[in-house]
Amino acid sequence: MPAESLTASQARTRAAVISEVSYDIDLDLSGARDESAFRSVTAVRFTATPGATVFLDLVAVAVHEVVLNGASQAVGDVLAGDRILLRDLAGDTEVRVVADCRYSVTGEGMHRFADPVDGETYLYTQFEVPDARRVFACFDQPDLKARCRFTVTTPTGWRAIGNVEAERVESGDRVVHRFGRTLPVPTYVACVIAGPYEQVRDVYIGPDGRRLPLGLYCRQSVRRFLDADDLFETTRQGLDFFHQMFAIAYPFGKYDQVFVPEFHTYAMENAAAVTIRDEDLFRSRVTDREREERADTILHEMAHMWFGNLVTMTWWDDLWLNESFATLMATTCRAEMAGSRWPGAWTTFTDSMKDKAYEQDQLPTTHPIVAEIGDVSEVLGNIDGITYEKGASVLRQLMAYVGRDSFEAGLRDYMSRHAWGNTRLRDLLAALEKASDRDLSRWSGAWLETAGVNVLRLRTAAPGEGAPGAVVVEQEAPDLPAEASGTAVLRPHRIAIGSYDQAGGRLVRGARVEVDVDGPATVVPMPATRPAVLLPNDDDLTYAKVRLDEASWAVVRARIGDFADSLPRALCWSIAWDMTRDGEFAARLYLPMVLAGLRAETEIGILRTQLRRLRTALWQYADPAWRAEGTTRYAEEALVRSAEADPGSDHQLAWVEGFVAMAATAEHIAVLHGLLAGEHGMAGLEIGDDLRWTILERLCAIGSVDESMVDAELARDGTADGARRHLSCLSARPTPEAKTAAWERVVGQAELPGAQLTAVIAGFAQPDQHELLAPYTAKYFEMLDDVFACRSPETQRQIVTGLYPRGQIEPATLAATDAWLAGARRPAPLRRMVIEGRDGVTRALRARAADRNADERPA
Repeated sequence: MPAESLTASQARTRAAVISEVSYDIDLDLSGARDESAFRSVTAVRFTATPGATVFLDLVAVAVHEVVLNGASQAVGDVLAGDRILLRDLAGDTEVRVVADCRYSVTGEGMHRFADPVDGETYLYTQFEVPDARRVFACFDQPDLKARCRFTVTTPTGWRAIGNVEAERVESGDRVVHRFGRTLPVPTYVACVIAGPYEQVRDVYIGPDGRRLPLGLYCRQSVRRFLDADDLFETTRQGLDFFHQMFAIAYPFGKYDQVFVPEFHTYAMENAAAVTIRDEDLFRSRVTDREREERADTILHEMAHMWFGNLVTMTWWDDLWLNESFATLMATTCRAEMAGSRWPGAWTTFTDSMKDKAYEQDQLPTTHPIVAEIGDVSEVLGNIDGITYEKGASVLRQLMAYVGRDSFEAGLRDYMSRHAWGNTRLRDLLAALEKASDRDLSRWSGAWLETAGVNVLRLRTAAPGEGAPGAVVVEQEAPDLPAEASGTAVLRPHRIAIGSYDQAGGRLVRGARVEVDVDGPATVVPMPATRPAVLLPNDDDLTYAKVRLDEASWAVVRARIGDFADSLPRALCWSIAWDMTRDGEFAARLYLPMVLAGLRAETEIGILRTQLRRLRTALWQYADPAWRAEGTTRYAEEALVRSAEADPGSDHQLAWVEGFVAMAATAEHIAVLHGLLAGEHGMAGLEIGDDLRWTILERLCAIGSVDESMVDAELARDGTADGARRHLSCLSARPTPEAKTAAWERVVGQAELPGAQLTAVIAGFAQPDQHELLAPYTAKYFEMLDDVFACRSPETQRQIVTGLYPRGQIEPATLAATDAWLAGARRPAPLRRMVIEGRDGVTRALRARAADRNADERPA
């Protein structure tokens, strides 16, 4: 059941009357292998306004004892749902709460996992957004920072990892781990991780000579995949960079990274004890892009040690202060840190991250970066492409707007001034204004406090508009969707315009002009000689949709692979993709442009992104009457490129994965079986566990293998990953019985572990099973209210978004959605997820109509 949601007003009221909070938390996890709950004993000390009444947050199975300043309270009198009322407080207050709290399988509170390989049990906490209250009694809001001291009892042979180091005391078949007291941290980054985790240790020597202990931890069964040298190298490089960037030494006493199972997100910035999903311990060969993405995760969470943990938002409406900065800093670090393997990180940002923001910002549910959060139930909905990627994009624009030196100086002043405290947006802007001597109030209002994305269009200046060669950048502010709040605005942009011409068969930049664009039209002087391509937003400095002039677009369509540098290629690919999504460029024209452009693509990240986008275009945006032709052409091209790629290369693996995803003909199916049997004839190709499961799932989806073959693969790979992939394969089979079983696993079971839930949904929602899945549209809307009322927030999100009938691209789906939305009053987070699903169908219908009417002249 969802817990009661704390409102912003309640948080402000509580913060106004209490301060100087500390917690002593005693957790008995000794029965974790068998018991469903654990004993939690919390002593809370704080200073209160005399006579005040406040409440502690606690989600518990049972509350046994509440003692207020030495006086035992009748539990029935003080317990109100998920809150413990504390009335008529004295100045210095101590509360002792004894409760039983439940282990979780959905990644909220104290998550418990049993490893199918060896039967060992592993625990870890996940407290963001408001889930520390599922483990101990607390004031679960970010501005009531506290010093925490945990004592944790576990079975013998277990480790316990937390925000600080612990002393171990053996006692028979138990171990007591006594942790030191933390520095002031918000409750959501306190943590306890416990189990028979394997450990690798090292030391980082900082610029001041201080020795910082480093630790890596993982389950015993995945220890062989823990590539410690690579992980420690990235960790050291990041610490070097952030020490210099922030001019403040790393603020905690150690730095541990724990790879944990069934994590429902990528990672969590627990102070000094980061948790990371253990899918990032690669079981099979991966490309360099996936290694870069893992490095991005490591550096993102590391940046939080300063931005988020040292300096923390006051309330969740400034969540972007954490996430946007961490996203920006992780990319900046990869691009600039000494010895980086990814100096082209801004290409990766443009190519695979920034489009998430563009897509999110065009939904009916778009919101400002600084979103008004009325209560914590709204926060999970705003952990999205706007809070992360758009925020980071806008901050990069701010860096260009005020200048890099001023930006860094303001950031350092902000960190120093507010260390160990809480801030709001105004505090950051004040520091940047001081450093840059610029008034940022208009900039903030336009960029951070309004929603929507501008469009920048380039055209040649008309006679009288400028000197020969001048261009005009026209800015549009498309109307916001009816459901979105606020109005569209034109924004100030700092952009570059690049001139690209042929040199040695490549498109190479000659002139570059950097200019401020403000208002509906800005004239920009350029060299008089017309280049082959004029690229607005060159170097990707701003956040805006871009459209090229006709002459430049014609060259880009034909020669996108000829750009000598990867960043302009990524920008042009982004333009083409956005036009395809908007129905301005037909999917059947996008296909030959992509396949031709990728033949010479050297960047593995761009290759993987474009293959993924092309699959989406074919399944979502192509006219169904033409789609089979397009998917066959895609698969055959991918198969040819797989055979021609360098043996064992990243490109070979990416093309093979692309082929597998779209294989459908009898010839393609034979190739898939050959890949599984090791009879593929592709030198150097490694068919690891993950690729085997991917091939098998595709064969399941097209009905080419039976259940016994899937079971045999599970017998070969009996790991947790294998068990999840087994569920996906069973759910992917094209039979009514398989779909019914998958639906019941998701909807009918009270709390399927989150990782398994994701696997079943992924297998169920196959894009080429339209008719088989059609009956589930009605079932979806019938089950929504019950799921939202009875499931945890994370489970709600997975089911509501994962099962929306986005593959039923037809007016009937919109009608069913509209009927549900027009019905009984529903919670805003639930409506939001359904509205976003509806928008995907609307966009796909529009793009399909454009594709149906396309002129099929070759690109």
